[in-house]
Amino acid sequence: MAGLGLALLLLGLVPAGAVWPQPQLVRESPGGGRCRLSPSRFRFGYARSSAVGPGCAVLDQAFRRYQRLLRDAGPRGPGEGPEAAAALPGEDTRPWEPLCAELLVSVATPHCDGFPDMDSVESYKLSTSEDLSLLSSESVWGALRGLETFSQLIWRDEDGTFYLNKTDIVDFPRFAHRGLLLDTSRHYLPVRAILETLDVMAYNKFNVFHWHIVDDPSFPYESAAFPELSRKGAYNPVTHVYTLNDVKLVIEYARLRGIRVISEFDTPGHTHSWGPGAPGLLTPCYAGSIPSGVHGPVNPILNTTYQFMTELFREISTVFPDFYLHLGGDEVDFTCWRSNPEIQAFMQRMRFGQDYAKLESFYIQRLLDIISSYGKGYVVWQEVFDNGVKVKPDTIIHVWRENAGPYQQEVARVTKAGYRALLSAPWYLNRISYGQDWQTAYQVEPLEFEGSPEQKELVIGGEACMWGEYVDVTNLTPRLWPRAGAIAERLWSNKTVRGLQDAYRRLANFRCTLLRRGIQAQPLFTGYCDPEYSGF
Repeated sequence: MAGLGLALLLLGLVPAGAVWPQPQLVRESPGGGRCRLSPSRFRFGYARSSAVGPGCAVLDQAFRRYQRLLRDAGPRGPGEGPEAAAALPGEDTRPWEPLCAELLVSVATPHCDGFPDMDSVESYKLSTSEDLSLLSSESVWGALRGLETFSQLIWRDEDGTFYLNKTDIVDFPRFAHRGLLLDTSRHYLPVRAILETLDVMAYNKFNVFHWHIVDDPSFPYESAAFPELSRKGAYNPVTHVYTLNDVKLVIEYARLRGIRVISEFDTPGHTHSWGPGAPGLLTPCYAGSIPSGVHGPVNPILNTTYQFMTELFREISTVFPDFYLHLGGDEVDFTCWRSNPEIQAFMQRMRFGQDYAKLESFYIQRLLDIISSYGKGYVVWQEVFDNGVKVKPDTIIHVWRENAGPYQQEVARVTKAGYRALLSAPWYLNRISYGQDWQTAYQVEPLEFEGSPEQKELVIGGEACMWGEYVDVTNLTPRLWPRAGAIAERLWSNKTVRGLQDAYRRLANFRCTLLRRGIQAQPLFTGYCDPEYSGF
């Protein structure tokens, strides 16, 4: 298949202005109408009917971004090179052809200053022609998605002249939650790398950045309430931390691209880095009747633990504006709890027997009550559900495990219980293999499990995960892109968009677009882009 896909690509059979991810409905003019486009003269503006106008930061800044990206649109013509820099392609080279001069944007609702949320409407309609190109949407978030689509419709001929085909598009996402997880604990990721990732997420129409900000190896979040957590838990308390200003920058940068930021502070496990900065928080482990000097998960039997969590999550709830916090709850090792005589006595008093899952549930339940008191919702890894913790009806269960049975069965159990499900199990991009492993991710069908239509409506989407054991800033971008794009299309496009040959052609073309935009995206297979990546 890959060889055939490459052959088709080299034969030029990728449609001009192919879009990734594939819109719901694309209709090109049967007469093949088109117009030239001059990047330096083209204008983005607001339609008279728009409820928002100049001063709307989300769209004002988007117009400036896409104005810059226009110059990198479409495959470059063979005659273009450094010697042609003085005369940009498309600038009055063919004055007898109609010139498309502007795209007008009309937004129905007058809301521009808020944050995107789970219920944000991202649908849009786009109509391009030589007379007028119009983008209409209910919200600014839909307008952002339409602007990205518009930018991908522009192409160049062999002479380097920019063109825009007459096209009508009706588009909307299949799933509301289309996320990407980055792990910044196992390896610290510079803020600039996070911002670049947010840019490429927007190009792929992802709308949730799941920031797995702390974990066992390091605690890079600089807390105002507990500054010792990063001072003693970060790899370097000066160079490898995220300050409050860094976090605010990431959140605003994401907002301007229609991306939510959901932070994850995973407990009671995955907390080794918390211990040095929060004495007494972690459980002392024992070797027989003597403390071993090692510490395990958060100590769930102390009132001071919940006082600490109350204060920390009050801060987190204020810093991160999204309604949802990700609270983790996965992979809790009970060995240390079992060794501790005080915890053993607590288990007897609570009549938990030797079922330490009940102790974990006891902790999680109290933590969830704390989060609820701040008016926040929560996402938890599937173990919280599996262990029978009482959670609110609007809790989102994040399905990630495959070693405990097919993930489809877990999705079926979660939705049968009436909870919303988020899928990541088949989409761990940190796992790599020789060949085109994007195809495996692409062929996943999130609703392929035994369940009623009502159950399937509870699957709100999914997330690609990039865990950081073997990933830092040196290999993050090429490992992510364009592989994560396969998941982006699965979560955005219609269920029927499944053909691997067509996907290969469009994704290879989109990868070249990423290179032109300065993104070090790795190749799908043999071949070339014109130009190649020039970031060295």
